[in-house]
Amino acid sequence: MATMTAAFFDGAGKMELKEHPRPTAGPGDAVIRVRATGICGSDLQMNVDKDAPDLDPAGHEVAGEVVEVGDGVDSAMIGTRVAVEIIGHGRACTTCWYCRQGQFIQCQNKSGATGGGFAEYMMRKAGGCYDIPDSLSWGEAALVEPLAVSIHGVRRGNLQGGEVVAVLGSGNIGLTAIAAARAMGAGKIIATARYEQQAAMAKRLGADEALPDTGPDFWNAIADCTDGRGADMTIETVGGHQSASATQAVEVTRRQGRFVIIGGFRRPFEFDFLTPMLKEHSIVFSSCYNVIDGRHDYELAVDFIESGRTRLEEMITHTYPLAEIQQGFETAYDKNSGSVKVQILQD
Repeated sequence: MATMTAAFFDGAGKMELKEHPRPTAGPGDAVIRVRATGICGSDLQMNVDKDAPDLDPAGHEVAGEVVEVGDGVDSAMIGTRVAVEIIGHGRACTTCWYCRQGQFIQCQNKSGATGGGFAEYMMRKAGGCYDIPDSLSWGEAALVEPLAVSIHGVRRGNLQGGEVVAVLGSGNIGLTAIAAARAMGAGKIIATARYEQQAAMAKRLGADEALPDTGPDFWNAIADCTDGRGADMTIETVGGHQSASATQAVEVTRRQGRFVIIGGFRRPFEFDFLTPMLKEHSIVFSSCYNVIDGRHDYELAVDFIESGRTRLEEMITHTYPLAEIQQGFETAYDKNSGSVKVQILQD
């Protein structure tokens, strides 16, 4: 059996390299030689929550080259450069009711997990491989996934041109939410940021202001550009093990405004529904990416990066080879390192 090098969380705080069976393509599948994989905030959160070693490599912000296809897949796909949608379309049955609506993330019959991008190779359904142009670097191509997450949230929030948007959090998804909202017509974007490098990046990607998430400055900036009403749409991207950002979303969104929850909250918490009910808020949850109005969020993400409507490559502050993935995770955890986006690159 052919093997490959892959990285696994050991259940005790470390990423370790192991030899692992190299995937082979079954019917409808594609095997991808991984070239770039981003370390997502959710990877960091999930590792904190785990109490046992990984059985399969993780990593879902993936770009690479198709090297093998299974029965039913056009062999011309071999050699193509792709961004891999590994959570929804890459595992979807394509025949259930949700898949027929293009809602692959909600598929009722998803295939089993087959490992992610923290490895030399990975396998997914060929339909989940989205072509990327030669003009995109591998690093840019691996940013298609987080940008698609944010494009989906902005689309589900029904952003209207010229609206004031508040973005809670300037981590990776907060930053791509800023970029997506700017590209899709936001008038003003006011963001929260905890670290200097995040605030600076938020402004480079389109935020008019990037302010601390505590204290009066954030609300004052929103109030100043809305005559005290509040943001038309708020995008919550923090999630995790806290609930303050959900309460803050209620506070800064105008009456009859919308707020979109993209952040993955990792534990239950109490939430006061009376205030958003009285303010007639629309609360929208957004999970990953799907087809809206005939186009998949991945397709839009590729278009936005290729056309220059979003310039995300400067988000990549640190890169490491697969052999140094533990150092990559340590850098991603430690925001005092100046890290924004850490990626694992492979030749």
